Amino acid sequence: MSTGTIKKVAGPLVIAKGMRDANMFDVVRVSQARLIGEIIEMHGDEASIQVYEETSGLAPGSPVESTGEPMSVELGPGLIGNIYDGIQRPLQDIMEISGNNLQRGVEVASLRRDKVWEFVPAVQVGDPVIGGDILGTVQETELVSHKIMVPPGVSGTVKEITSGGKTVTDTVAVLTGADGKDIPVGLMQKWPVRRGRPYGQKLSPEMPLITGQRVIDTLFPIAKGGVAAVPGPFGSGKTVVQHQLAKWAEADIVVYIGCGERGNEMTDVLNEFPELVDPKTGYSLMKRTVLIANTSDMPVAAREASIYTGITIAEYFRDMGYSVALMADSTSRWAEALREMSGRLEEMPGEEGYPAYLSSRLAQFYERAGRVTALGHDHREGALSVIGAVSPPGGDISEPVAQATLRIVKVFWSLDSSLAYKRHFPAINWLTSYSLYLDTISKWFTENVSSDWVALRTKIMRLLQDEAELEEIVQLVGMDALSAPDRLKLEASRSIREDFLHQNAFDEVDTYTPLEKQRDMLLLITAYYDQCVAALDEGADVEKLIALPVREQIGRFKYAQPEQVKAQYEQVMAQLAHEIDGVKNGKEDF
Repeated sequence: MSTGTIKKVAGPLVIAKGMRDANMFDVVRVSQARLIGEIIEMHGDEASIQVYEETSGLAPGSPVESTGEPMSVELGPGLIGNIYDGIQRPLQDIMEISGNNLQRGVEVASLRRDKVWEFVPAVQVGDPVIGGDILGTVQETELVSHKIMVPPGVSGTVKEITSGGKTVTDTVAVLTGADGKDIPVGLMQKWPVRRGRPYGQKLSPEMPLITGQRVIDTLFPIAKGGVAAVPGPFGSGKTVVQHQLAKWAEADIVVYIGCGERGNEMTDVLNEFPELVDPKTGYSLMKRTVLIANTSDMPVAAREASIYTGITIAEYFRDMGYSVALMADSTSRWAEALREMSGRLEEMPGEEGYPAYLSSRLAQFYERAGRVTALGHDHREGALSVIGAVSPPGGDISEPVAQATLRIVKVFWSLDSSLAYKRHFPAINWLTSYSLYLDTISKWFTENVSSDWVALRTKIMRLLQDEAELEEIVQLVGMDALSAPDRLKLEASRSIREDFLHQNAFDEVDTYTPLEKQRDMLLLITAYYDQCVAALDEGADVEKLIALPVREQIGRFKYAQPEQVKAQYEQVMAQLAHEIDGVKNGKEDF
């Protein structure tokens, strides 16, 4: 254990001398207040330390003590439903000790040492095990069976295993290693946050992460184990999109990182999630959620750690064979923390003052996502999908963080302030967004939803692109200059925008749309367009086709209750056919 003294203090950066025996990324305790910090640079016997707490009042000569261990997280039962700060300190437990205001230097265990968990063994004495094998389970919440795994790199034969009530510090199994030595294994393991957890093999992204958000699932889907970016200006709905994905994405576990965003947004998550009922299970969403809060009023340096803390916890659940969705809101604030520390270290700045290694740090974070086979004999499959919000100043996505992110991610949901001002939410611009997973997951949609899914998607995208061109003509010469088929195109596109892409996150039915209902909605809109085009060819009046009363029924179909969807779909289709016939025969009776 290395000890030294403070030489200089510059905001969250502390330079200590006499630290020759310390290592890079060691966790240190600074001054008599024992503030937590991490060594980020070494020069001779001088260590540059980023301190994760308020450094006011520190003075040269104060002691600095290295723990000799890298920044690590505790992984074990008790993670689910908890809320941590950026360095995995449980905020609820800290509040019980120090009240509503965080005190400096508080030392609280990340996982409660006094809670007893019921351990159920899954192996027997004499069984050979390797890193990643499941020794047993703990029922952490009603939704999460917490699998107790052999730590990576450990192997041997089970010498002892006990069941019953255990705390996270108790030994539940003893393994005999190849060298004949005993290896105790408990409910908890530690893992350095800056090192990705190992896995067996990375699999190709062949199945979508279903979110229930129509513009995402239909037009710009993300694969299970995929990475997506949500850039957008202030007020365009980034946080609501993140909340919707956290609530409804088809993931077993959700890890939500509030990194440098406003405290009231994190408060919304804390207030909403316990009250929200998971429609698939009937339990509160908090029963499968881990929250990490490092808001804008918390220390800047801890933002940098919060991203790694969150993704390490997410990887741990991925290794159990779960599908995990990680929301990072937002990586721009994380990059700003990097910029601040880089500036204090007097490094050569890159574009807009960000460090030159910004792109590589972002890549290191996002590449930890993926669909993998976990370590262990059973080759179970897990997935970690990462959705990062980006908050470019003034909505300018040409700035360095947005551009570096776009070079890495494969899904880009472009939030548009002009759509947000029109109250069109989610404000994802269908002309500038894209998904590079379409080719690999189209087969899944064709086999599991509808054989014509890809054709439907292509058709509505073509209509939306044609609409953008026609709108320019309308602005120049007016609607009267358009031909009847073009008028119909505009009406069909308006229906796609207003009746399909627009989705109300606060309506209990519209907030989540299953894939089968999404397909029915597309079929209704395209059937209206196709039948109107056919009627137009037979001489029908375009004004009457545009004014069909069935348009109202098509628009209201998104509010159909799940049990009424099939009957209502058939009813609207029949009404559409009847009204089109009426227009063609000149016998409108509606």
